[in-house]
Amino acid sequence: MLAHVDARTLRGKRDRALLLLGFAGALRRSELVALDLEDLSETDRGLDRRGREGWLDAAGMTSGPVFRAIKCGDKIQADRLTDRSVANIVKLYAGKAGLSVADFSAHSLRAGFVTSAADRNADLNRIMDQTRHRDPRTVRGYIRRADRFKNHAGEL
Repeated sequence: MLAHVDARTLRGKRDRALLLLGFAGALRRSELVALDLEDLSETDRGLDRRGREGWLDAAGMTSGPVFRAIKCGDKIQADRLTDRSVANIVKLYAGKAGLSVADFSAHSLRAGFVTSAADRNADLNRIMDQTRHRDPRTVRGYIRRADRFKNHAGEL
């Protein structure tokens, strides 16, 4: 989906940062829209340089909501995005990527992280560390295998 984001515009920079952070952090949409600049810290292994130079630097914000509404002409507003906006952004880029929009929601970022981690054989406890789940059954319910027969128990 990221290949379809026009990172030359503020809206594109914001959307790219939102998709990346939502996926990498396995965040719920409510967590994404609640983020304030004061909640972020940059470390050697944290926010990457492109994210810093992309949305945050281009927006020139120093405090308040990380993800804000943008009006025509790339004018950043003071109000934060709504959770519905996050769903619309995910659906927009899923559609641009040629995927079925009906199959995606804001929750797809979180579920996509879990599925990708499971496909890479990540330890369930490490996945739960990232998603902040307490019950492994809940996490297993998130896994949407693209190939249901990969590592199948009946495979010879």
